[in-house]
Amino acid sequence: MIKSMTAFARESRTGDVGELTWEVRTVNHRFLEPYIRLPEELRGLDTQVRNRLAARLQRGKVDCTLRYAPAVGAANAIRINRPFVEQLLAAGRELGALTGRAQEPTPFDLLRWPGVVQETEPDLDRLGSEALALLEQTLDSLLETREREGARLAQLLRERCERLGESAARVRERLPEVLAGVRQRLADRLTELRAELDPTRLEQEIALVAARLDVDEELDRLGAHIEEVLDVLTRDEPVGRRLDFLMQELNREANTLGSKSADVAVTREAVEMKVLIEQMREQVQNLE
Repeated sequence: MIKSMTAFARESRTGDVGELTWEVRTVNHRFLEPYIRLPEELRGLDTQVRNRLAARLQRGKVDCTLRYAPAVGAANAIRINRPFVEQLLAAGRELGALTGRAQEPTPFDLLRWPGVVQETEPDLDRLGSEALALLEQTLDSLLETREREGARLAQLLRERCERLGESAARVRERLPEVLAGVRQRLADRLTELRAELDPTRLEQEIALVAARLDVDEELDRLGAHIEEVLDVLTRDEPVGRRLDFLMQELNREANTLGSKSADVAVTREAVEMKVLIEQMREQVQNLE
């Protein structure tokens, strides 16, 4: 299945451990280049996240962000460190007896002391497992989007290949008329110069011009590259690099066709081919 490299997916899951949200965005890139942002509690997942991205994606710049909001409830309730508070109160009374200025601290005074308040730590193993499971779900959504976009781009490439083939066919049909025009212009030129019209010499001149204008090989190679593009679009594998190479080859043949042209209609077709190929090249940049 042809896949685009441009896609976005967002998946959330809420449970007793809290709310987890993955956002994964991909854009075109020559290689796989992940940028991962994880909350402090789950930074240890970095390597596993990279491995899972590499297993599911071949190319593209990947922005991968996980957000975590702890659940509000007993599992994450604030706890008072009672032994520590009792030690603080005992120490305060002892100091009051020594100084003769006994004074009980208020509850809010005690809350300001580091270590008095404790928050229940989440089960990081369970939280990590849920985060990785949700990542797989997010990647499933991402790949579905990439496949849909890839199918759309593949159809556009097929349509442009068809138009390229039609343009090449028009050039091939035009060539006999172009050669006949060259023959007539040479004959007219010799007549203007009042030169003796030597049929053999005329045919030699026409043969030389025809050799310079011969684009049969270019048209044959153009057709072969078009067939290769259509074949590549049927493969169930990453095809972006192969298609990018074929775009270069198609452009080379179109350039040669334009440089050899001695006819306005053929030149126009060569320009149209180059426009189509450039459109295809831009689309190919987004394919994995």
